[in-house]
Amino acid sequence: MAEARHRRIAADLTRRIHAGHWQPGQQIPSRVDLAAEYHVHEQTIRLAVTLLRRRGLLEGEPRQRLYVAHPPAMRALTDPDADWPHTSETTDTRPRRATPELAARLGVKPGAVLQHESLECLDPGGRSAMLVSSWWRGRRVRHVRRLVEVGVMELDVSQAHSLGLTVGVLAYRVVRTRLDREGGVLETADLVLPMDRWVLRFDLGESDAPRCVTG
Repeated sequence: MAEARHRRIAADLTRRIHAGHWQPGQQIPSRVDLAAEYHVHEQTIRLAVTLLRRRGLLEGEPRQRLYVAHPPAMRALTDPDADWPHTSETTDTRPRRATPELAARLGVKPGAVLQHESLECLDPGGRSAMLVSSWWRGRRVRHVRRLVEVGVMELDVSQAHSLGLTVGVLAYRVVRTRLDREGGVLETADLVLPMDRWVLRFDLGESDAPRCVTG
C-alpha cells in the first residue's frame, strides 16, 4: 500500500507540474508541507519526490528543497551501437519467450527461450534519457556489423513511468540488429528515445544505413 501511495502522489505531482502549477525553476512545497497536504507520512513524500527526481521532473539535492527541472537538453544519437557514456542501470535480466516479432528478428521459432537485458540509461544529472532492451540466444558473441531500423512508437505505461513522460507520448524506436561476419543475426535490441530529448543523426557505412520500421 505504501508503494502504491507514493506512486499515486508522484502521478498527481506530475499532473500538477505539467498543468503549470509550478514553473521550471520554481521550488515545490517542502516534504513536510506535502505530507500534510496529502495526509501521509513524510517518508511517503520522500519516495514520491525521489521518483520524480529520477524521471527528471524535479532537481535539487536530496536533503534540500527541490524545484521543477528545466526541459532536458537535446542530444544527438549518431551511433546506435556505441556504449552509453554515462551511468546505466540494469532493470531486468529475466529470460523471455520469443514473440512472433522477436522470433522473426532473430531467426528462431516463436516461443524459444531468449536471453534478455533491459537497461535504463541516465544522463549526467541522473535522469532517464533512453531505454534499451536486448534479446539473444545462448551466450553473447562479438558482432561484426549491424543493421539499424528507425521508427516511431507510443510509450506504454512502464516506458512512460521510467522516462517521466505521459503514456502515449511519441518516442523514437531504433531497432538495432547485430550480425556476424556471414550476416547471421546474433542479437536484436530496441532503443526507446523520447522525441523531446533526442535527434537522430547517423553517420553509418553503406551496409549499416538506417531503414524505417513502424512502432
